[in-house]
Amino acid sequence: MAIPFKLGSFSAAGCAPFGGMLVGGRVLAFNALAGFLQRERLEFSCDGSTLSVLDDWQRNFPLLQRVAAALHAGDAALSAASAPAALLKLHAPVNSRNVICAGANYFKHVVDLVVAQVRPETAGMSEQQRREFGIAKMTERRLHGTPFFFIKANSSMIGPFDAVSLPPDITTMDWELELGVVIGKAARFVSQQQALEHVAGYMVVNDLTIRERVNRKDMPEMGMDWVGSKCAPTALPTGPYLVPAQFVGDPQKLQITLKHNGRVMQDEGTADMIFDCARLIEALSKFMALQPGDLICTGSPSGNGMHHGVLLKPGDVMEGSISGPLESLGTQRNHCHAETESR
Repeated sequence: MAIPFKLGSFSAAGCAPFGGMLVGGRVLAFNALAGFLQRERLEFSCDGSTLSVLDDWQRNFPLLQRVAAALHAGDAALSAASAPAALLKLHAPVNSRNVICAGANYFKHVVDLVVAQVRPETAGMSEQQRREFGIAKMTERRLHGTPFFFIKANSSMIGPFDAVSLPPDITTMDWELELGVVIGKAARFVSQQQALEHVAGYMVVNDLTIRERVNRKDMPEMGMDWVGSKCAPTALPTGPYLVPAQFVGDPQKLQITLKHNGRVMQDEGTADMIFDCARLIEALSKFMALQPGDLICTGSPSGNGMHHGVLLKPGDVMEGSISGPLESLGTQRNHCHAETESR
């Protein structure tokens, strides 16, 4: 039986972060594997970072499986080189080259938006008629449509327990807890059937959004402002870990849950996606060349702050988790504070 493990980035006593693997409750740095791998006559492609492990994921994954099995079995050298996870600080699991987000990708969420926002095509309709209109439209989109994507700055990534900074000139920072898909094999023009073969693993992500900056009032013809609304520092908490796909199973059988100050706000299964993970990868690989380490944020289910009439303010705490029938992806917990303007 394979011993499950998770990947992450860690640090101790204020030192520089390092990539490593979590087996049970202990962390083993990738740079500490040299002795074991030489003894087993195995070659491991890695510069110490999680990203470098993903660069040759097809070869590195089975090697890490052997390391996990040996550490689990009590290998003396590996045990001596490992450290208790409780003593280490967690950072963003992987420094992704690209962060690509799928918009409007949960059926119930989009239908709720159709009901709440009266537009020219729904003017004069009752609430029930707007709901029926939204259901029909999203059913058609699921069958024949194409996903909608935008890019988010990777500089917005932070760790699972880091503080979220609320810019001083905004009042509408909102949460959007999502399943993150991390690529482990270059993908270009891949089919839906082959798409998941290109996935290294999955993790929890929170695509924070500044609602008042989504639409530019001064240039409405230019559409949505993704830089202004999505790319603020700390606007993408990630982790705690990257869980290899083999230990997660079907990504459409996971449960996404976000609590705001202890109150459950989002609680939805990934089966509600309009375009599942495989279809997102298929479509995205037609638009761009996906590289190992690239992060795809797959959309957020219903229950964001705008839906509840509650937006983030200093002192708030968000707790986001993704669970499944096999391995849990873990829980992130982020406190909010006011960002101080640099002069």
